[in-house]
Amino acid sequence: MSLATLSHAIQSTDFFTSVRQSELFYPTVMATHLSCIAIFGGMILMTNLRLLNLALKHTPASVVIESLRVWKRIGFVVMIACGILLAGSHLEKYCANPYFQLKLSLLILTGIHGLIFHRSVYYNTRLDEEGKLPAKAVIAGGASLILWLSLVVCGRWIAYYDDPNAIAGLLRRLAHLV
Repeated sequence: MSLATLSHAIQSTDFFTSVRQSELFYPTVMATHLSCIAIFGGMILMTNLRLLNLALKHTPASVVIESLRVWKRIGFVVMIACGILLAGSHLEKYCANPYFQLKLSLLILTGIHGLIFHRSVYYNTRLDEEGKLPAKAVIAGGASLILWLSLVVCGRWIAYYDDPNAIAGLLRRLAHLV
């Protein structure tokens, strides 16, 4: 079974068809997804800026990380759940979209980033003990910032991708009409 066939089958389920065709639910899910990106992305941004020593300099980085952890997790779960609903309802179109593919790849890299720096930075209660953040914390903040900004950009570009094959087919049909 090809990816195109599988994505069409998933998109065509009663559940995702209902999501896609809903006049209220789909826009609500989209608004929730975007709100989570804004609110919880802002928390991630502040954490990264603190790790880069560009914001909240008088608050220990470990305190910033700890105080935002639960809220970032909640936001991430809601954001991913909404993203699955949105993607699943248009999966056939999205699977062929290189920005969607890149966004999923970046999401995986973000997970790997979290695993790499999990214990040494994000759960290190003595992160600020020496008065200066260790290089690995600065690297973690910079890498996270790049990954999350790239994710947001790719997510936005998904809507503006036009399949070249579809455009060529449309142009051929228009040429036959003339």
